[in-house]
Amino acid sequence: MAIWTTRPDINDMQRIHIDTAVDRLGIEFVAVGDDWISARMPVDGRTVQPMLILHVGASVLLAETIGSCAASYCVDARKYCVGLDINANHVRAARTGWEVGVAAPRRQVYASVGNSYYR
Repeated sequence: MAIWTTRPDINDMQRIHIDTAVDRLGIEFVAVGDDWISARMPVDGRTVQPMLILHVGASVLLAETIGSCAASYCVDARKYCVGLDINANHVRAARTGWEVGVAAPRRQVYASVGNSYYR
C-alpha cells in the first residue's frame, strides 16, 4: 500500500534540485516504490576526500536528500520536510562506482556501496 500523499515523480525530484548541491554532486533519483525512494551518487572527484575515498559528508548529503524528499511526499503538498539531525560513519571505504541510497519512511534509511550496506 502506498504511503504517499502525492506520488513521487523521479523527473520532478530531479528538476527541483537543479542548481543545488544535489545537482552539483551528480545525485540522481533512480526509482520509487509504494513506500520508498532510491537515489545514487557517483564516487568521483566531486564526492571524495583528498585520500580519494568517499567523503562521509557527501554520503550525509545523499541520505539527507532522499530522506527529506520521501518525508515531503508524505505530508500536505503545501508543506515540506528537512532534516535536523544526522550522524554518519564510514563502514568501508569506496573509491569508485556509485553510492546508492534508499529512504523508506517509517522504517530504516540505508545506503550501499557495492555489497556494503550502511545503516
